[in-house]
Amino acid sequence: MTTYILRHGQTDYSKQYLVNGDPARAIRLSEEGVRSCRNPWFTLPLHGVRTWLASEFPRAQQTASLLMGVPASKLVVEARLNELDYGKFEGGPFLEYASWLDQHGGSQRPPGARESQREGIRRMLSGVRSVLDYPGPRVLVCHGLLVSVLLWHRDRSPSEAMPLFFPEAPCVEPLAVSDQELDEWVETLLADLDGEGPQDRDGHCAAPILRADGGSAVATFDRVDHSPEEKEPPHA
Repeated sequence: MTTYILRHGQTDYSKQYLVNGDPARAIRLSEEGVRSCRNPWFTLPLHGVRTWLASEFPRAQQTASLLMGVPASKLVVEARLNELDYGKFEGGPFLEYASWLDQHGGSQRPPGARESQREGIRRMLSGVRSVLDYPGPRVLVCHGLLVSVLLWHRDRSPSEAMPLFFPEAPCVEPLAVSDQELDEWVETLLADLDGEGPQDRDGHCAAPILRADGGSAVATFDRVDHSPEEKEPPHA
């Protein structure tokens, strides 16, 4: 069977490069985000999908509902697919969070956050693994970081370590993965996280985190962003 994994449609927050890791904020799709949900009907066997899944966030559930073409009562909500918890950076410019991440690494929790970037990735991967318990084919609507990690893993070189910043994940462009591939991807990525270094009592890695080379890498957390060193905002 196949799972189609996609990032939700564009929001006004993503257009302004603001972060939102709180599902209680009623942030919904922009007009462009709604329009983009028409495109997969031409590329996906949506009528044959047996299980629809989304995070707790309104934008993810709205995207799934628009793709389904029916009310969201048949939607499976999986909290482990939620966006990253940004702590004190919630609602602010992404580049402020990216600058903090650049200085502190992916295993440190931002002030006020319940998880680090690495802890968030691990949580999301556990959510991905859980979808295999549902009948397929499946459509899974999640957030940019998770899709970015999976795309990076698909295209990585054999010796490449997990970076701190990942390539941009497009909105509403499905990534099709077979059950066997998906299980293998999750296993390998979790092993990558396990191998990054010894952890302290709070689950933080004591060893430094390897980062992507160069300044052209981008970090994707529900928006299109350039690296923290860049001054210009990214182009939508």
